[in-house]
Amino acid sequence: GQTARAEVKVFNTRAPFTWSFRNHVLPVLTKATCNSGACHGALAGKGGLKLSLRGFDPMADWGVFTRQTKGRRVVDRDPAHSLMLLKPTMSIGHGGGERIKKKSLEYDIVAGWISAGAPAPKPDDSKLRKLEVFPEGARLKPGETQQILVRADYSDGHAEDVTRWVKFGTSDGSVAAVDDDGKAKATGSGEAAITVWFSSKVAFARIISPFPTAGDSPQRTRRSAEEKPTPPGASGNSLAASVDSAVKSSSFIDELIFRKLDLLNIPASPRCSDSEFIRRAFLDAAGILPGIAEVQAFLNDRSPDKRVKLIDSLLARPEFVDYWTYKWCDLLLVSSRKLSGKGMTTFYNWIHNSVQENKPWDQFAREILTARGSTVDNGPANYFLLHKEPIELTETTTQAFLGMSVQCARCHNHPLEKWTQRDYYQMANLMSRVRLKNGEQGDVLVLASTEGNINHPRLGVPLPPRPLDGQEISLDDKRDRREFLADWMTSPDNPYFAKALANRVWRNFMGRGLVEAEDDLRLTNPPSNQELFDSLAADFAGNGFDFKRLVRQIMITDAYQRSSDPLGVNAKDDRYYSHYLVKRLPAEVILDAVARVTGVPTDYEGYPKGTRALQLRDSQVSSYFLAAFGRPERIQTCSCERMQEPNVAQALHLVNGETINLKLRSAAGVVEQLFNSQADDEVVVSELFLSALARYPTVSERTKLLPILGESPIDVLEPFARQKAARRAVLEDLYWAVLTDREFLFNH
Repeated sequence: GQTARAEVKVFNTRAPFTWSFRNHVLPVLTKATCNSGACHGALAGKGGLKLSLRGFDPMADWGVFTRQTKGRRVVDRDPAHSLMLLKPTMSIGHGGGERIKKKSLEYDIVAGWISAGAPAPKPDDSKLRKLEVFPEGARLKPGETQQILVRADYSDGHAEDVTRWVKFGTSDGSVAAVDDDGKAKATGSGEAAITVWFSSKVAFARIISPFPTAGDSPQRTRRSAEEKPTPPGASGNSLAASVDSAVKSSSFIDELIFRKLDLLNIPASPRCSDSEFIRRAFLDAAGILPGIAEVQAFLNDRSPDKRVKLIDSLLARPEFVDYWTYKWCDLLLVSSRKLSGKGMTTFYNWIHNSVQENKPWDQFAREILTARGSTVDNGPANYFLLHKEPIELTETTTQAFLGMSVQCARCHNHPLEKWTQRDYYQMANLMSRVRLKNGEQGDVLVLASTEGNINHPRLGVPLPPRPLDGQEISLDDKRDRREFLADWMTSPDNPYFAKALANRVWRNFMGRGLVEAEDDLRLTNPPSNQELFDSLAADFAGNGFDFKRLVRQIMITDAYQRSSDPLGVNAKDDRYYSHYLVKRLPAEVILDAVARVTGVPTDYEGYPKGTRALQLRDSQVSSYFLAAFGRPERIQTCSCERMQEPNVAQALHLVNGETINLKLRSAAGVVEQLFNSQADDEVVVSELFLSALARYPTVSERTKLLPILGESPIDVLEPFARQKAARRAVLEDLYWAVLTDREFLFNH
């Protein structure tokens, strides 16, 4: 019922105008999916017509239409008889069906271009600079709609409404859907990005649909108040909890998360218990369980800053170094598949020392990218032995240090990103002058040459080297091109470098990346909290790329210390951090945890007794358990290599496999020690729960377990062997039940 009035001045209506093949005809064909991968944009084309995917090569496509099939595709004297119009309008048979309607604007554009003589794309054609989306965001209730408009800004200063030819998509169909014309509809509660793609440019609009507030009520937590774990004979640790709850983080992280939660009407869960926190922090930061004495000391500590002190102590532990060394070895593919034993060890030791000294991440990356010399003497030089070709180096480097895959742009413009094939080969040319030479001691020497280029496959010539979104350098420049790449990549102004690492670390602690998957940072996969993502990366870069500081910043937040118990509608939240996201422990962490609780280290061929899984240098070390539970093989730099999904093999191995059973039967293990010491049943249960779950058993758990243990008393009148068999079997079963329980296998 409202109106608005605007005065519009129209000019140059009679100026000569010709439809552009680059800026008008190709967008029409793209919208009609003529040049999609399922049609003529396929590798071999369709029906004798092969076009570049989504029009990434205008000149080649113009030649296909105007120079092939004896000119029948374009008939400028009579456009209506051009195959380019006859086929998609179904005037003659067409396997793809009707793609363009007669008397439509799309028909008129193609026909008008043909009648003007089908002019070729010219170097001085106006180029698309950016897309603008209106509105940039909208707040809708489920069922409400919003028309999205898209404007293209060109290099000559003019702009056009291109909504009609945009390819629309949505990041989350359960929150918002969008039709081919750009009309978005809220389908549920949450936030979704409506992505727009036009002529290799990408943008998006955000649709927010808040959760309903009426009728919300806090859900019952996992355990009722009286069921919270308490030490034997104690009244609980409510004093510590109440004192600790007064310690509030005022960081920008919490502020931006609460702002998002308020916007979406999502309640935040309360703080987790001390037991949950100590176990969570040890596992997330160092990949280990806390010891019994450490748990008891923490639970008994009444100081209000004890959580911060615990975090600081974890950052100083050698296990913290082992854990993050292992993660960066996964990222950089350290293994004996391609490296010699000496080279692999040197690379591993360099990474370990870098984590230990908290080497700034920009320096860490620079030393790898510019490494030279012997692969035995200089650890990061092995990076170039793992990836010998410029193509390999380009794709691994962008994935590892920028968190993005540019692989699609190797053959054509990226269909989901702004990167073009030209961008790709300019980037690859930065890596084209690395040379490898066999050394005298069985090593390999990495050298920087002053000659050598990689050709653009379509143009057949090398392009001036240029980092993505960076400045070109001359083909004749004799300096080490990798230095230019390192300068650009590690610059605090680089929008990708800091975000890539910040997102990886965030996901480790919070269970889900601000961008998910953690190494899929593209425009069409926007973060769940853009402000937080930008601020986190800016803070990381602005503080010297200090890795430990980043970890600490995340761990001290209320967001990280929230309970995993759902509260009201936040049970549906898997990306806004209203509660801690429960996650299954990595394979190596589970195996080390089993070894710690049972007191029986795992043996690894070629490694000293007592080596933990997270201290293994090589991913090729044989271990059925690690393989079954998803250890990555370190073949490709992708987070997808680590498999976290449960499967039947895992379940069967936990139930009947040798890993747990042999450790429980070991004469050197905790079970044997408990039996030989004739430990009291109360002590047995408490120590097991403290070591495996970092908590005391609840009242109901004691009530159930103690009678079971009491059924196998040590009777001095019975033969010792029979006593031992009966008592030991019960102890083994008790440990087995806890070690195979979800509470043990998951971090919560």
